[in-house]
Amino acid sequence: MKTQRRFLATFFFMCLSLAYVIAAQAQADPLPSWKEGPRKTALLNFVSSVTNSQGDQYVAPEERVAVFDNDGTLWAEQPLYFQALYAFDQIKANLDTHPEWKETEPYKSVLNDDLDGIMASGMEGLMKIVGVSHTNISSDAFTAHVSEWLNTARHPETGKRYTQMVYQPMLELLDYLRANDFEVYIVSGGGIDFLRVFAEEIYGVPPQNVVGSTLEARFEMKDGVPTIIKEAEVNLVDDKAGKPVGIYRHIGRRPILAAGNSDGDLQMLQYTTVMRNAEDSTPRFGLIVHHTDAKREYAYDRDSHIGKLDKALDEADARGWVVVDMKKDWSVIYPE
Repeated sequence: MKTQRRFLATFFFMCLSLAYVIAAQAQADPLPSWKEGPRKTALLNFVSSVTNSQGDQYVAPEERVAVFDNDGTLWAEQPLYFQALYAFDQIKANLDTHPEWKETEPYKSVLNDDLDGIMASGMEGLMKIVGVSHTNISSDAFTAHVSEWLNTARHPETGKRYTQMVYQPMLELLDYLRANDFEVYIVSGGGIDFLRVFAEEIYGVPPQNVVGSTLEARFEMKDGVPTIIKEAEVNLVDDKAGKPVGIYRHIGRRPILAAGNSDGDLQMLQYTTVMRNAEDSTPRFGLIVHHTDAKREYAYDRDSHIGKLDKALDEADARGWVVVDMKKDWSVIYPE
């Protein structure tokens, strides 16, 4: 009996010790999907320096603002932005009420899955597609449509739900920053209403921390119910030079960390990291996700029509931005 008790006590102690080891390892490595190397080290060192209240790089919690692009930075964006694929599916779903679309561009190309034809229609064509799929609808109805689509639609190449194609290393980074009193925002060229449907559930980013391209809206009492109606007029295109404007309007504080993946994020990276004057000594961090993994995800940069990374890649060295090589720096891509 004593031997059994001794064995059980030893076994319990070993299990407890193992639990402590696992917990310690998890605490010691907040970015387990990031491979050891200079990019991971740079992130850890930056966060450590701005949160060390005894150091000369300390930044007060209220100033620890981090902004992240979405498409290509937090989730995949090939072969086309996911919001565009949503718009295409909405057009197909409403064909019965608009039979004329079969012979009218750009809807004809959408119905035929003719991406070249869609792109040939230019911005005018894309705005028509957005107009019929995103406007003259209540905000509640739009949210319901997007939510249903995200729960049922599948990526044309991977077969995954779109919300399964988020990047596990970036989810870890978002959590790590929040654990260190950063306020995290999404600043995306995608539609603000589209992003707000899933940002909190998938990224832990609440609706008020989403900055995106915005359409005008109006208020009306509809059958006695207070209702917001989405209109067709564009209020803000939150891409390229529009991103710093969106940050200025919505956040009101200059970030100290910005992450993107394309030339559409160039101005946001500049706005975040370039010192405004000689007295500005606040530590700042720019990060670019470089899509280099054709096997596990996609490989593209300078010549891509989606997520083109050219000017920002050239400027990265001069600005000291950290360029993350997905193939070399990430042990996993999507959550497993």
